Amino acid sequence: MNKSITIIGINYYPEDTAIGLYTSQLAEYFNEKNIDVTVVSGFPYYPAWRITDEYKSKKTFYSENINGIKILRYKQYVPKNPTFLKRILHLLDFSLGTFINILKIKETDVVICVVPFIGSVFLGKILAKSKKAKLWVHVQDFEFDAVSDSNLVENKTNKNFVFKGLFWVEKKLLKSADLLSTISSSMISKLHEKVKLRPESKKLLPNWVDSNFIKPEDYKVHRYLTSSKFKILYSGNIGEKQDWVFFIEFVKELECIDDIEIIVVGNGSKRIWLEEQLLDLDNIYFYSPVKYSELSNLLCSADLHVLFQKIDVIDTVMPSKILAMMSSEKPSLITGNLKSEVYSIIRKSNSGKYFETSDICDVLEFVKKLKLDKPLQEEYGKNARTFVSENFSKTKILNQFMDTFEKLIE
Repeated sequence: MNKSITIIGINYYPEDTAIGLYTSQLAEYFNEKNIDVTVVSGFPYYPAWRITDEYKSKKTFYSENINGIKILRYKQYVPKNPTFLKRILHLLDFSLGTFINILKIKETDVVICVVPFIGSVFLGKILAKSKKAKLWVHVQDFEFDAVSDSNLVENKTNKNFVFKGLFWVEKKLLKSADLLSTISSSMISKLHEKVKLRPESKKLLPNWVDSNFIKPEDYKVHRYLTSSKFKILYSGNIGEKQDWVFFIEFVKELECIDDIEIIVVGNGSKRIWLEEQLLDLDNIYFYSPVKYSELSNLLCSADLHVLFQKIDVIDTVMPSKILAMMSSEKPSLITGNLKSEVYSIIRKSNSGKYFETSDICDVLEFVKKLKLDKPLQEEYGKNARTFVSENFSKTKILNQFMDTFEKLIE
């Protein structure tokens, strides 16, 4: 009899970015290994923060089968303007619907809860206990830390009181797991700070990149990047965790250089605001997210990838976009805190430059130098692809997930 897994997570296919993409590929991998997989999820809404058109008319509770995987969905509340309070309501509503959906599951050997959001762990514990299954919590993002470090909560007194309670709840839920895993070494260290579990109860399982999908040796120039200018690309979520104030300064400083253009491809809670701030500039272009099938062409058509992180957000999240950026065989320019795991990756791979967010002059000098030095661009690019291919290949990482599953059910 086949073993079975239930995956609880708010993001899933047809979401094809960030956590939704990784959860979907993980489920499909387990399914290919003859494990029965059920996914309990929400309606697709990310990164636009609106339920996609093809799902709007579906019933509140909707079941479907995609690639042999049974998916139980609940149409959760999705705020147009995701403030802190509205995000809480969004997650609470998803929890209520998910509680009803887990009652439909007849048997499971392992329950995997994908964090964010931490409430899925409470629901997973209920399901695991009722079915005598193992509870596996996989942390993609320390959501409370990330929100606490960002500007979503403005009242400092209330913020401290609220987050003290939230972190207490988080700790209790994480301690209830049979296995905890997360995606970077520094996030493993953060888990150790939060929960005093045995070392064998914690596992490093990073995100991965499919080097066979992103093909710098065989791509077509994407329609967004056909210019002969030096093309600087940001592709991904336009949300609270990036340092858009620094980005705005960066764009304005480069406006005087005729042969440089900046392309932003993505959606998110800050997109409208960001466009308004840069409305009068001629060197920047905004586009909607592309289909996953276009990602290789998009990333490989850039000359330089950029990611500007807030200096206070340290290892509460490991931006998955970095692996795809590096796999495109193009250099990266990243800013943020020098204690970040991302800094370590860029330094070890020698695939570009990482600066503290305050170093605007150094950042600009690097861009100007790189633009004129084609051999240096190629060196950084080759280093980047080699590094991710050796350390973050899809096959290698997913096999580690399988080994972890088999040990968990021994």
